Amino acid sequence: MKTKVNEISIKYQGNFKISQAPKITSSVSAAELLYNAWNKDQIGLQECFKVMLLNNGNKVKGIFEVSTGGITGTLVDLRILFAVVLKTLSVNLIIAHNHPSGTLKPSEADKRLTEKIKKAGELLDIKILDHLILTPDGDYFSFADSGIL
Repeated sequence: MKTKVNEISIKYQGNFKISQAPKITSSVSAAELLYNAWNKDQIGLQECFKVMLLNNGNKVKGIFEVSTGGITGTLVDLRILFAVVLKTLSVNLIIAHNHPSGTLKPSEADKRLTEKIKKAGELLDIKILDHLILTPDGDYFSFADSGIL
C-alpha cells in the first residue's frame, strides 16, 4: 500500500518574471519596497516580521511574512524562516520588522535576533544584507547603514 504524504510548497504570486523583478541597491530601495508591501492597517497596531528573499543579483524573489505578534514583539522561529529561504533557493536576505510605537531604535532583543539569524545564515552560505525596522509613518532604521550588522 502506498502512503501519501503532504507536500509543503511556496507559491509565488505576481505578474512579473525574475528578469523584471525589482533589484535592491540600498536600504532606501529595500525599505520602500517593504513599506509598500506592508498592511497599512497592521503596521501601527502589531509587530510583524518579514523576510525579503533575494537571488544572487539581489533581485527580489518575494517577501514572506514569518510571524505576527503583539503590540511590542513577535516571535521568530528560525526553522520556519530558513525553511522558506531554502525552499526558494534564496542566497541573500533582508529581514524586517515594524515598531508600531514609531521608535526607530533597535532593542537588545532585535540585536540578538539579528545576530542569531546572521550566524544561521553563515552556516548555509546565505547572506543577511540588512535588517530594517519600519515605523507607521514611513521612517526606517537600517542595521547595515548603522554598522551594527
